Amino acid sequence: MQLRQEKSVSILAQLKQWMQDNIMHVTPQSSIGKAITYTLARWDKLCLYTTNGKNQIDNNLVENSIRPLAIGRKNYLFAGSHDAAARAAAIYSIMGTCKINNINPYQWLEQTLPLINDTKLSQLNDLLPI
Repeated sequence: MQLRQEKSVSILAQLKQWMQDNIMHVTPQSSIGKAITYTLARWDKLCLYTTNGKNQIDNNLVENSIRPLAIGRKNYLFAGSHDAAARAAAIYSIMGTCKINNINPYQWLEQTLPLINDTKLSQLNDLLPI
């Protein structure tokens, strides 16, 4: 986190100043005008990674985990029902959680599925792949 403070904070400050100096010189509907407006509206969130070492600078982990869903998006339109789509989303979320936590999804399912019937509703969180 110290490195982020040393390197990133000053660069972010310069970037913000540049955007504030230039926002009045660009057309609001231009690509750069939209980009500056979007960024300044979310500035505090953009800078959060400099204050907490656990925060990532980007969302690549999430993007990579949902990429298979995005690629097959049209196929998922035909889940059969809203309930089926909700169940598919839950399964994809669990598999994504396994991937992020370096857990083999097959092994997790193999260990977890036999336990579900005997697990109290209040203890289901204990079975999650975290």
